Amino acid sequence: MRFSVIIPARDEAARIGACLDSVAAAARPFPDEVETVVVLNRCTDATEQIARDHGARIARDDRKNLAAIRNTGARAASGEILVTIDADSRMSANMLAEIDRALAGGKTVGGGVPIYPERRSAGILLTGLILLALLPGLSAGLFWCRREDFKSLGGFNEALRVGEDVDFAKRLRALGKRTNRPFRTLWRTHIVTSCRKFDALGDWYCLRRPWVLWCGIHGQDVEGIGDRLFYEFRR
Repeated sequence: MRFSVIIPARDEAARIGACLDSVAAAARPFPDEVETVVVLNRCTDATEQIARDHGARIARDDRKNLAAIRNTGARAASGEILVTIDADSRMSANMLAEIDRALAGGKTVGGGVPIYPERRSAGILLTGLILLALLPGLSAGLFWCRREDFKSLGGFNEALRVGEDVDFAKRLRALGKRTNRPFRTLWRTHIVTSCRKFDALGDWYCLRRPWVLWCGIHGQDVEGIGDRLFYEFRR
């Protein structure tokens, strides 16, 4: 298997179909070389049935820990290249082709992609610009790397309940520096992600509480943001 696309999902019936459709579109250049692994987390809706209807493999992990949930998907996967995406996001149709091109020849360790919000506002755009400034040279949203490099890093850090994605990007970039394979952002691709947290909390939430944003990207679960923004967030 060439690619494994890993998708954590808790009560994502409203959105996971569009995510899986986008993976299927990106997989067209690679017939029979792409598998999708959906990791069910405390689901009470039709997420599992939708995933099965789209031909996804199913794994389960009920912990309130996104790092652990992603790692469970990686262990269930069989692909040479691991790709992670959230269930409320959609990848561009050229995503897997661009990842394949970037990893050819062993000159790139992996990386991330640009993130486009499904709607725009001043608060959302300013939050995005601040994140770019705080995380120079890094990108997230969707991660891609070879399985062997994922394993050498120990996967996502399960000691973190928040900020596991930023931590993984930093460690992947450091591995690339040690092995002379740069971390890359695939600027010709993108994901479109939902703005449901902004919808629930307000577009200016992160700017009104900058310490929460700072602590979150540094893996510090202050003010219960892990549960508030991820593990108990109402879909």
